[in-house]
Amino acid sequence: MAVVRLEVADGVGTIRLDRPKVNALNAELTAELREVALEASRRADIRAVVIYGGERVFAAGADIKEMAAKDLAGISSWATELTSTFELVARIPKPVFAAVTGYALGGGLELALCADFRILADNAKVGQPEILLGVIPGAGGTQRLPRLVGPARAKELVFSGRQVGAEEALAIGLADAVVPAAEVYAEAVRRAKQYVDGPALALAAAKRAIDDGLETGLSEALRLETGLFVGLFGTEDQKNGMESFQQNGPGKAKFTGR
Repeated sequence: MAVVRLEVADGVGTIRLDRPKVNALNAELTAELREVALEASRRADIRAVVIYGGERVFAAGADIKEMAAKDLAGISSWATELTSTFELVARIPKPVFAAVTGYALGGGLELALCADFRILADNAKVGQPEILLGVIPGAGGTQRLPRLVGPARAKELVFSGRQVGAEEALAIGLADAVVPAAEVYAEAVRRAKQYVDGPALALAAAKRAIDDGLETGLSEALRLETGLFVGLFGTEDQKNGMESFQQNGPGKAKFTGR
């Protein structure tokens, strides 16, 4: 039985983690997540994505039993595969929301950090506890976290390994919204649906411009932005959007995603 599924409804693709009891990240889950991320990226009927671990837990971390048994070569391969899979998730060219219930710790938080937005249950706990095992985050925690909350806060969280509650996560920018636990998935889907009828190619370009631009100097990032902007002038959505603006005013265009 699959431990990662892709469920599609009304333009929203849900990447559903389902490895009881706590969605521990092992080699099987990683491999299936890779395939699902690639499928979600290429399917035209998916216009936004929600990553969801179920009502009880998002993902409590990596499978420690599987990791502990590996030698240096084995753990190098394991970590490289997990990191490259998370990069595919982060590169999904559509708006991506993480719907976080319960725990998102270690690799679980690193997966949530790959999303564009994080919706947390009011009882959620997130953190990077790897230091308590004598190691450090190995799949993006030391890189994506400081880009989101700043280096000092990220260092405090990584150095201490402590768990952060939902309200603190919201206050430091680690969460984008906090809602009652029973409403997390529905709220993530509601927000994702805002983009289903949007200009898909422009949304993909905007995501790439922001994400790739943060990795480069300002001059190079501005050139990237200009190139992506110019490229959109070959799309149906650009023509529809500008014609609609001239005829009907802003916000009334009907986009095709082409």
